[in-house]
Amino acid sequence: MKKLIFIFVLLGLFSCSDFIDKPKNLVDEDKMAAIIADLAINDQAIFMYPNKNLEAGTRFVLKSHNVKPDDFVESFKYYVIKEKMDGIANDAEEILLKKDPKADKYVKEKLKQNGNMAPVVR
Repeated sequence: MKKLIFIFVLLGLFSCSDFIDKPKNLVDEDKMAAIIADLAINDQAIFMYPNKNLEAGTRFVLKSHNVKPDDFVESFKYYVIKEKMDGIANDAEEILLKKDPKADKYVKEKLKQNGNMAPVVR
């Protein structure tokens, strides 16, 4: 009886190879990094204009990249579960730093001042 239960437990463990199925309209990693970079810029714009609508900016970013909101959410979930989001976030950070060289200089100065910040891991 114990052997039978053990076999069923093993079959249950090995039958589930993925936690999540790949979405049919998966946004590729490079496009996802570009979208996240643009969303970060949009998020910072809210600090400058606090009475503006963040949702409209988010819709504009997704529309400019030709991505549906549902596809973005499903792709985001997929990459988080597959543990690929750290690499995508690092790529988005590099895109932001290329867009604004002053930001790169600011980040480097802050890293020198505050040594407890974690560096970008590749």
